[in-house]
Amino acid sequence: MSGQVQTQALLQRNAITLQGSAQIVSEYFQYAVNNILYQRGIYPQETFDVAKKYGSNLWLTSDSELSLYLNTVLSQTKEWLAQGKLRQLVLVVTDVAAQEVVERWTFDIDTNKDVLAGKGPQLDKSDKEIQSEISAIMRQISASVSFLPLLESRCTIDILVYTDEVDDVPAEWEDSDPRNINNAEMVALRAFTTKVHSVKTMVTFKQSDGDVL
Repeated sequence: MSGQVQTQALLQRNAITLQGSAQIVSEYFQYAVNNILYQRGIYPQETFDVAKKYGSNLWLTSDSELSLYLNTVLSQTKEWLAQGKLRQLVLVVTDVAAQEVVERWTFDIDTNKDVLAGKGPQLDKSDKEIQSEISAIMRQISASVSFLPLLESRCTIDILVYTDEVDDVPAEWEDSDPRNINNAEMVALRAFTTKVHSVKTMVTFKQSDGDVL
């Protein structure tokens, strides 16, 4: 009898719900975006605090204005994740002086259609396995400085959000063009899945002048 109870408890602990998956993915976005901003030097390093997450030392901004912007966007995208309507989130890095997009960090999201429809068996995946997959992506983000061009000018960021049709778009949000990059190179990072949401991460960047034929 005790063995049956233990097995049932293990399955419940590893069960992945739509809401639970949305929390995991939203948290990944928070740490991924913050660490991109830190590693790429877009905001001063002294405005970040170290945070232990995914088995690594990562970074979170202490800048109140930036925190408010990120929290506002990510809290809304979390709602759309839980509704299965979020398809893509893009972090756009723009050179202020040239008014030119120099990097696009793209997060593609695929939501399990059976889960949305309430069909199929309950999905389960260990938290340890999910955390390990995300940890590998964070290490790639940290290593991105080895292949991405140096950002020599002051840059700003925008976050673009792509969804299926939604009715609850915040009034202060604006439509935007894709902010694509001419003569771009793309590097795909690792993906991770909760079995409810699958997330692919990639970075597209402007070639340095010496790389253009």
